[in-house]
Amino acid sequence: MSAKRDYYDVLGVGRSASQDEVKKAYRGLARQYHPDVNKSPDAEARFKEINEAYEVLSDQEKRATYDRFGHSGVQGRWGDFSDFGFGGFSDIFGDLFGFGPRTRTRRAPRRGADLRYDLTISFEEAVFGCEKELEIPRYEACPRCHGSGAEPGTSPIRCPQCNGAGEVRRTQQSILGSFINVSACPRCQGEGEIVNTPCSECRGQKRVRVTRTISVKMPTGVDSGTQIRLAGEGEPGTRGGSPGNLYVVLSVKPHRYFRRQDNNIILELAINVAQAALGDEVMVPTLEGEEKLVISAGTQTGKVFRLKGKGVPYLRRNGRGDQLVVVQVAVPTDLSDEQKQLFKDLSKTLGREVIPQEEKGLLEKIMDFLGA
Repeated sequence: MSAKRDYYDVLGVGRSASQDEVKKAYRGLARQYHPDVNKSPDAEARFKEINEAYEVLSDQEKRATYDRFGHSGVQGRWGDFSDFGFGGFSDIFGDLFGFGPRTRTRRAPRRGADLRYDLTISFEEAVFGCEKELEIPRYEACPRCHGSGAEPGTSPIRCPQCNGAGEVRRTQQSILGSFINVSACPRCQGEGEIVNTPCSECRGQKRVRVTRTISVKMPTGVDSGTQIRLAGEGEPGTRGGSPGNLYVVLSVKPHRYFRRQDNNIILELAINVAQAALGDEVMVPTLEGEEKLVISAGTQTGKVFRLKGKGVPYLRRNGRGDQLVVVQVAVPTDLSDEQKQLFKDLSKTLGREVIPQEEKGLLEKIMDFLGA
């Protein structure tokens, strides 16, 4: 690590320099090497060095200790000054010279807040689309004062403290000179005007809470979590700003029979052992009425049949998914004596070998059917 330079050399002053001379030298060097002004690679390190030197030499006690013991005398006693100078001093320089971050309060237009409305719709409404009337509570410009906040027949007046600017400036003195602090006017809260006679309806707030009925059209194929954006239907903006948006977030009720997987509709269908063994023609429900389905002989539990185009319409393109009918072979549990005898006679003609089967869930069987 390189040795620290003598603090007097850093500031370019002699050891007998007065406090005013130290301050003057510091101000000149700080202006020259501030990183926001000086873009040379070593400006930041030089600026830190200058601040460190001034921190010691501007204090009589620290300066006396430094004169007797050098760097070792001040480092251990008052800590390490290597990072000094990029907190309060950089802010002062920003206000003094006009660079760096600076906060101003301006009467700029402000966009209105967005609103959210949670809407629950039926399974069929999600599939085929629908239109809903929604009651939306929101703020709007007061109809009595038209958003001025003043009672009709009166008008807001220009704020006498900020003269309508909405902000006030205060000049403060520091060791580096004077700098200007800009903040919102405390009297008008940054509005630039004052209402002496508030509107009796909005009490000077310029807006009132109302409930509006809005018609919303749901496209076909929406699902839980779908968001529908209604531009400009949120809270109104202020100071001429644009209104926010209304976001309708959908939740779909579960159906008694059907389940949805992407754009396919899944229906579990129970058949008896005779239908499974011999085959049959059955009528199955769809979202558009009953549809004939041919059950092939020897159908096993978990077999999937496809009804083409009976699923959910695609949201942003033409076409529809399919309805997938998953067969479940229902084993009878309450047999009559005659049925029991028939099964006994049948069992004598069937083999008694037991073959283990790999167990798969419904979703796995559907994915196998779809080739996924």
